Amino acid sequence: MITRYIRPRDEALTSDDLAACQKVLDAVKAEFRLADDDGEVGHSAAIIIELYRQGVHDEERLKTLVFATRGKI
Repeated sequence: MITRYIRPRDEALTSDDLAACQKVLDAVKAEFRLADDDGEVGHSAAIIIELYRQGVHDEERLKTLVFATRGKI
């Protein structure tokens, strides 16, 4: 039998995890005045999810890192 190790990064996000990520995404959209259909929203969401999966769970830190990727800092 093959035993597969599941890393925490591979686990599904919970509804609480997604709610935290959504709060950060909403802040990014407001700060940069992005419409829901703007391609940058999807890019920012992907960055937020990836950072969250890597262990960055503090909302302020997530915002700071996403702002940095957009040249805000």
